[in-house]
Amino acid sequence: MGAACRWWLDKSLALLGERIAAKGGKLILRQGAAEAVIAGLVEETGAEAVYWNRRYGAARKIDERIKAALKGDGVAVESFNGALLAEPFALKTGAGNDFKVFTPFWKALQASLVMPAAAPEPRVLKTVNGVASDDPEDWALHPTKPDWSGGMAEAWTPGEMGARKQLRDFLKDTIAGYSESRDRPDQDGTSRLSPYLRFGEISPHQCWRAARHAEEAGEAPARDVQKFLSEIAWRDFSYHLLYHDPQMPKLSWRRQFEEIDWRKGTKAELEAWRRGQTGYPIVDAGMRQLWATGWMHNRVRMIVASFFAKDLLVHWRRGEEWFWDTLVDADEANNANGWQWTAGTGADAAPYFRVFNPVLQGEKFDPNGDYVRQWVPELGEMPAKWIQKPWEAPTSVLTDAGVTLGDTYPRPIIEHDFARKRALETYKTSSQEAAE
Repeated sequence: MGAACRWWLDKSLALLGERIAAKGGKLILRQGAAEAVIAGLVEETGAEAVYWNRRYGAARKIDERIKAALKGDGVAVESFNGALLAEPFALKTGAGNDFKVFTPFWKALQASLVMPAAAPEPRVLKTVNGVASDDPEDWALHPTKPDWSGGMAEAWTPGEMGARKQLRDFLKDTIAGYSESRDRPDQDGTSRLSPYLRFGEISPHQCWRAARHAEEAGEAPARDVQKFLSEIAWRDFSYHLLYHDPQMPKLSWRRQFEEIDWRKGTKAELEAWRRGQTGYPIVDAGMRQLWATGWMHNRVRMIVASFFAKDLLVHWRRGEEWFWDTLVDADEANNANGWQWTAGTGADAAPYFRVFNPVLQGEKFDPNGDYVRQWVPELGEMPAKWIQKPWEAPTSVLTDAGVTLGDTYPRPIIEHDFARKRALETYKTSSQEAAE
């Protein structure tokens, strides 16, 4: 688990423990090899049954071993779907195959989805006395020396109550116009539910029921509700891909692209990308937003990922690793699928020859430069015409804005047209060699 997720987990466990204690129970925290820890807890408590929510990546092999061992000891075991709209093994194409493209997956999901009734929250919980729990402080989940989490604490309220409020606020204040505004990082147009879904503090079924209720009550436009639910379904699609290819976080889903001659990237290039000092304002704004808040707008995620994999031509996996460490919503399926989609190596991917132009993307989705001004304040006085490409601005404009290229703000670390041509040639050559 990355550092940002560890911060979130620390807060989430504390709040969960408080809610359980208020109902008379006790949250037991242990760490170690799952098979040994769970077997030990069964023995300590005299448990006759063990229940959990299923996992769908490589960890499902661990769960299978635990289930077999417990059953062998005479313990009843049941696992459930607690994280997805529909489980990866439940959906097949008309020909009985796994889905590889989102649109038919989305149609099949809608046609087959059976929405379970909402279960009531338990009023009372019982506990077994004398069962020891780890002290979460010993897990050192919260960062120290230094504590860099101040921006995340300002941006987020982890926990189930925070998730419910976020969903209510989104459906009340934000969903109208979501189909377009979700692509605008300069606007508050997204649900921001991803970390709550990642940590199981809210379920996709809750989101679905609430959104449909808002639509039926005339409180949310049908078009925007449909788009929002399709984004929830994209998360399901990512898990569908992961389930059928557990190597997706490590290997290109389209295996022929394993042959791409990736650059290592210089230390200076990689550091400039991580710190938001590439000289491309929309890229830098996104990377600084990520560092400060543990989250980045989805449209900007695609832009910065394209810059990394296509302009710098560095393996998408190295960028994915940085996201894994810095995102509060870092998710093994979504993270890998998103990066591979942008890199052109994944299922339902943007074709490899699509290379995002960071200037044009900035001008289209942050037309007034408000997003850049928020996260790259040294460009705050730049006119909208030049803020996405300050190196092209007249000297007088830069002077009036207090910008000195190469000093107060960096020049581009690479020329986009050159990088685009290099990427296209590299991908094309690798694809031809793989075909041969």
